[in-house]
Amino acid sequence: MTWAETIVEALKGNQVSLIAFVPDVSIDVVTRLMEEDPFFHVVAATREEEAIGIAAGAYAAGRNAAVFMQSSGFGNCINAIASLCIPCRIPIPLFINLRGELGEFNIAQVPMGRATRPVLDVLGLPYYTLTMDENLDKVVRGALKLCYSSREPLALCLTPLLHGGKLA
Repeated sequence: MTWAETIVEALKGNQVSLIAFVPDVSIDVVTRLMEEDPFFHVVAATREEEAIGIAAGAYAAGRNAAVFMQSSGFGNCINAIASLCIPCRIPIPLFINLRGELGEFNIAQVPMGRATRPVLDVLGLPYYTLTMDENLDKVVRGALKLCYSSREPLALCLTPLLHGGKLA
């Protein structure tokens, strides 16, 4: 199974059926798989904080949701996470494509890519950095279970070592 198929199966296994995402070429392979699968309702958002709002609304209506974005967009949605999801105990798995990592070609992506994990630390949110297929299923399934049992957002950080990166 590919890394993307592993993530899709883990989401299905945890009944995460609504996916909100901001389009990004590095996560396109996984979002396309979900768009093709009738289990999922996939919503393309124009901004990351919009994706957080969609996922939070889905949870309020009784549906598990996840958000896919890149690290620069994570900076856009910190307030939505800190002022809505954390105090209201809304569990949203955040799949964050880390830019500014190995092979990065765009200098503007480096600062937020480096800041993503420290910001998650400041918010007190757990995160797991995904670098290879080995143990991927165990880590993703375990993280999803923790997210919903703790009723708080949690991040799964996708690196170029996992998905191959974005080419110039």
